[in-house]
Amino acid sequence: MLRIKKLDIFILKSFLLLFAGTFFICLFIFMMQFLWRYVDELVGKGLEINILAQFFFYSGLTLIPISLPLAILLAALMTFGNFGERYELLSMKAAGIPLLRIMCPVILFCAFLGLMSFIFQNEIGPRAQKKLWTLLVSMKQKSPEVDIPEGVFYSEIDGYNIYVKHKDRETGMLKDVLIYNFSDGFENAHIIWAEEGKLEMTADKKHLYLHLYNGEQFENLKSQSVISRNVPYRRESFKEKHTLIQFDSGFNMVDGDFLDRRSDIKNMREISQTIDSLETHADSIGRAYFNDVIHTAYKTPVLTKSDSTKLEKLNVAYINTDSIFNSMTSQEKSSTLSKTENRVSSLLSECEMKSFLTKDTDRNILSHRSDWHKKITLSLACLIFFFIGAPLGAIIRKGGLGMPVVISVVIFVIYYIIDSGATRVGKSGEMNVALGTWMSTLVLTPLGAFFTYKSNKDSVVFNIDTYAAFFRKVFGIRLSRHVFKKEVIINTPAYRDNAETLEQISAACEEYLRTHRLKGLPNYIKIFTSNKHNDAIADLSQQMETVIEELSNTKDPVLLNLMNNYPFLWVKSHKSPFENPWLNALLGIVLPAGVLVYLNIWRFRIRLEKDLKTIIKTNGQIVERIKDQQYYHLQS
Repeated sequence: MLRIKKLDIFILKSFLLLFAGTFFICLFIFMMQFLWRYVDELVGKGLEINILAQFFFYSGLTLIPISLPLAILLAALMTFGNFGERYELLSMKAAGIPLLRIMCPVILFCAFLGLMSFIFQNEIGPRAQKKLWTLLVSMKQKSPEVDIPEGVFYSEIDGYNIYVKHKDRETGMLKDVLIYNFSDGFENAHIIWAEEGKLEMTADKKHLYLHLYNGEQFENLKSQSVISRNVPYRRESFKEKHTLIQFDSGFNMVDGDFLDRRSDIKNMREISQTIDSLETHADSIGRAYFNDVIHTAYKTPVLTKSDSTKLEKLNVAYINTDSIFNSMTSQEKSSTLSKTENRVSSLLSECEMKSFLTKDTDRNILSHRSDWHKKITLSLACLIFFFIGAPLGAIIRKGGLGMPVVISVVIFVIYYIIDSGATRVGKSGEMNVALGTWMSTLVLTPLGAFFTYKSNKDSVVFNIDTYAAFFRKVFGIRLSRHVFKKEVIINTPAYRDNAETLEQISAACEEYLRTHRLKGLPNYIKIFTSNKHNDAIADLSQQMETVIEELSNTKDPVLLNLMNNYPFLWVKSHKSPFENPWLNALLGIVLPAGVLVYLNIWRFRIRLEKDLKTIIKTNGQIVERIKDQQYYHLQS
């Protein structure tokens, strides 16, 4: 029997509360971004509330699949960041519960969300997408509300340009109105000027009712007097004039059947059927084009009877076109080249036209295949983003809306750039369309696995010192030694013993320098065939660190300052790179890498010689200081 533990309920409840908030925040952000793309098509149309409500509803439905992964990422970061910040995660681990077990209830919930996202994209999403695009096209075709600005020509009414110098906002009267009516053509324009006017919409929303007062009308009569050179016109003065202008401002929903070719309004079964139909259509077109080319451009030339007789007399098996061309006169050559150029140009134009039709079909097929895979990748993104967000939250141990929001945005931007770029390349045919659509998943899945592994092992992923130490080791960069005076000293150094040890270290360093030619080039074969450790340098380093640790208890600032001159010895860098002789031999065979490692080892040997000389010099100074200050006779 399935038993749900209180810990699972607590973890799931903590995640769900944050997920509900982050989901609606992400959905709102994506809706605002989507609205911003089409704001120019919606403003000034006088759309009714129910039309706008449908627009927001369908746009919200279509944006749910892309909002879910980001909401899961942000909620997982905040949830496990809060657990780490409040030491709840530490308590769970101290109780013997591994991180994967702690994440288990949320993993199951995210898997359920991924499944629901897939079903939603396959069943509800295509219908909502079709409704949305139908609504957008209908909104674009709707005539705008008449709101004539002051001081500029208004041309939103078909066939009319209207200029208003001033508007009375309270009464709605228009002052100094100038109207250009091009309904009978540009050459037969009707120009009306009025001192005042008023514009109203008829009850059926089909016409504009224009009232004009104290004005004049000018009309060109050129069409009525074509023969005469003079262009007559008619001028009319009026005290009051009323006219109707056809202007349909109503909202009419268009038929959405023209959207059936789009791949984003189909489910996976319909996409598969469409791909089969398109491939069959493309194959039939390709075969037809092939047969057409075979019977036209590559058609075997038909020889006349006289030409055949000439060839038989010449007893030739083939036609040498070069010799025939060379035997022509200049005029015949020019005529032949002109005919050939025209023929090639005609064939090129014909091929470009045919390739346009085939490329359009190919692009349509690639678009359908990409959307088929996209339904799966967006569903898997719910799980992948959780396996990135939850371990990151456990590692950074920061809750709230600060650091988690920044990290979530950065990760999602990386995901979006990879996904959109690779998908676009896949749809263009330059990359396999399946690989392009799955590229973001293939990139982020190892990242999620890496973060999950590191957090489960309590590794320090974001510890800068760890990466700094790694790069220092790679490039051979050492830290400087810092020995400070201690506030509390329990044991006074045994100066006599330390001085004797330092003299022994100096003697050992001089002996090593005498027996090893460190400045000279080392033997390439010995470097990559030997794996023996340099125990002499390791012993010197150990003895030196022991003496430094004991002398650091001194109160003498001069001794402390002198000890800061001691270098940190690297005991393996000047010998063979690996402990395994086979790896050393393999690296030596690979000449570019082997030569670089060889030169690096030589560099470390030169540095070791300088370090040993520095140790000898510093030892002498410290021993001299001990003797001068009469520390030599003090014992701990």
